[in-house]
Amino acid sequence: QEQLIESGGGLVQAGDSLRLACAASGRTSSTIVMNWFRQVPGKQREFLAAITGTGDSTYYADHVKGRFTISRDNVKNTVYLQMTSLKPEDTAVYYCAVGPGPRVYHYWGRGTQVTVSS
Repeated sequence: QEQLIESGGGLVQAGDSLRLACAASGRTSSTIVMNWFRQVPGKQREFLAAITGTGDSTYYADHVKGRFTISRDNVKNTVYLQMTSLKPEDTAVYYCAVGPGPRVYHYWGRGTQVTVSS
């Protein structure tokens, strides 16, 4: 299976924006759905967004609609998560994952830490 490498995390202040990237080692198939989820230690994974292989359809968790935007560049084999108006409760490790559909994850990367200070 291909490797997924997330990047772009960091320490920001509330209200700031960040763009996360997920680079796939191989050629991402146009049939593969890519997801972003996050996890806080001791808590369950939290779905954030998904995008179909062609990018024609996107899916969002209600609590990030209007703040987060998922996109993909199949030429660069990269999926992005643009995050705006960040809040302290957005602090987590963010992962991208391959799956057959939204909210279903077959494998994922090591994640990138996002910390939002108040």
